[in-house]
Amino acid sequence: MNAISTIAPDTLPDKATLDTMRQDLAASFRWFARLGMHESVANHFSLAVEPGGRYFLINPRGKHFSRMRASDLILLDTEDASALDGPNAPDPTAWYIHSRIHANCPQARCVMHLHPRYATALASLKDSRMPPIDQNTMRFFGRLAIDDGFGGMGLSNDEGDRLAGLLGNNNVLLMGNHGVLVAAATVAAALDEMYYFERACETLMIAYASSKPLRIVSDNVAAVTQQQWAEYGQLAIDHLSEVRAILDDEEPQYRD
Repeated sequence: MNAISTIAPDTLPDKATLDTMRQDLAASFRWFARLGMHESVANHFSLAVEPGGRYFLINPRGKHFSRMRASDLILLDTEDASALDGPNAPDPTAWYIHSRIHANCPQARCVMHLHPRYATALASLKDSRMPPIDQNTMRFFGRLAIDDGFGGMGLSNDEGDRLAGLLGNNNVLLMGNHGVLVAAATVAAALDEMYYFERACETLMIAYASSKPLRIVSDNVAAVTQQQWAEYGQLAIDHLSEVRAILDDEEPQYRD
């Protein structure tokens, strides 16, 4: 297990809980690789292991999503930037984005950042809003924060703090000219949110490509549907459970 020595043992969850956290996150990496939502050996997921958000798991630099194991995940301290000098250092952009979000947004226990095809296409439009045209787009009605201030890769604490401020209490930050970031209370919730956001973007971009007028529902219908999604929390739990069941059969090494 990769861990930093400065963490007091009583700060961490018990071994069984921490092992489950690692396995849930490792499964998510492998699943998004299967869905083609990874990008080379870039992009990153993190998971705070305690409520304050100071200590978090994240993928090491240069490891492909499809080969991620629970034991590969490194445990970092948001207050210790020397992690960038270690043998299993995270990617610098992962450090600056995720450490600052965990430090500033403790409710964002699991943070997933990807450059998936359709979300990134939407992030590249002058108008990156998501009109409510189907159930999936309605899931994000009134919940989507949009960053239109891209100024280069996230390679400073200032940029990480800026993104954390934009995210606030939102679950999804569409990063203009960049990609998407999802934050949630659990790995299951983050995985489900990221999956459905990319599906929503896919539908929207295909609809845009048709050049036909969009069938946009009323704000009232969109709000009702969004609330129905919010009350459907068991879906995320079942989603991750099934992902892990598939991987248990086909790629059990993720648990190692």
